[in-house]
Amino acid sequence: MNYEGYGMGWHWLGWIGMAFFWLIPILLVLAVVKYLMGDRRSNAPDGERKPDALAVLEERYARGDINREEYL
Repeated sequence: MNYEGYGMGWHWLGWIGMAFFWLIPILLVLAVVKYLMGDRRSNAPDGERKPDALAVLEERYARGDINREEYL
């Protein structure tokens, strides 16, 4: 008996199915890890979070530490 032609050439669909079988769990694991890690800066307490440069500049200008020319 010759079984080489069994499935009439559709065996490549098995490879695609196997790829999706492994791809989906791997992507799910990566998504869970990314979700759990999150953005480290947003999880930091307010005292530890670094302000951006523009916020520092505006604060110094509002306090009067710098004049308008230095601000601009």
